[in-house]
Amino acid sequence: MPSTIEQLHREYRPRGLAVLAVNMEEPPEAVAAWVRSRRLTMDVLLDPSGAAARAWAITATPATFLVGRDGRLVAKGLGTRPWLERDGRALIEALLAQ
Repeated sequence: MPSTIEQLHREYRPRGLAVLAVNMEEPPEAVAAWVRSRRLTMDVLLDPSGAAARAWAITATPATFLVGRDGRLVAKGLGTRPWLERDGRALIEALLAQ
């Protein structure tokens, strides 16, 4: 999954897509090493206590939240999604067009 999300981040960032990854309940050092090893350029946030996971009612990972430019939740997806395939790209394109 990180490679898919990272690719979306790199492709669509110039058009306004912001990608934030949130790591839940792992030590910062382990997360930093993981990010470096995969050469991620997206922002990776830490949720060491799991508070954000509880607030957003995450029941499975990966979990994806699409938030519009106005800050409102547009959609929530649990599990992996085909973001780089036609339907996934069409959704991203439609959101960026708003």
